[in-house]
Amino acid sequence: MRRLEHTAVIGQELALRFAEGEEVYLPLDLLRRACPCAACQGEPDALGRVLRPVQQIGPRGFELLRYEAVGGYALQLFWADGHSTGIYTFDYLLKLALLP
Repeated sequence: MRRLEHTAVIGQELALRFAEGEEVYLPLDLLRRACPCAACQGEPDALGRVLRPVQQIGPRGFELLRYEAVGGYALQLFWADGHSTGIYTFDYLLKLALLP
């Protein structure tokens, strides 16, 4: 299991350093658009189809106010527009860091 050593907002990026030596910098706009919550990504209906909602994020939606650890496996991000339901696992954050 990964262990997060340090987290900081630097400019428009969230910087993460893991105990295993990995260090990543994630743009805040990428994090908000990739929010894993059901309101942002959708959830399956009774037939297993996922209807993905259309995200309309205002300018304050990309301003990260704070973050909190969730157990020893994830971060919860709190955005200036009030959105805070996404739980970003460490594995998910590392996967986002590998996107082109």
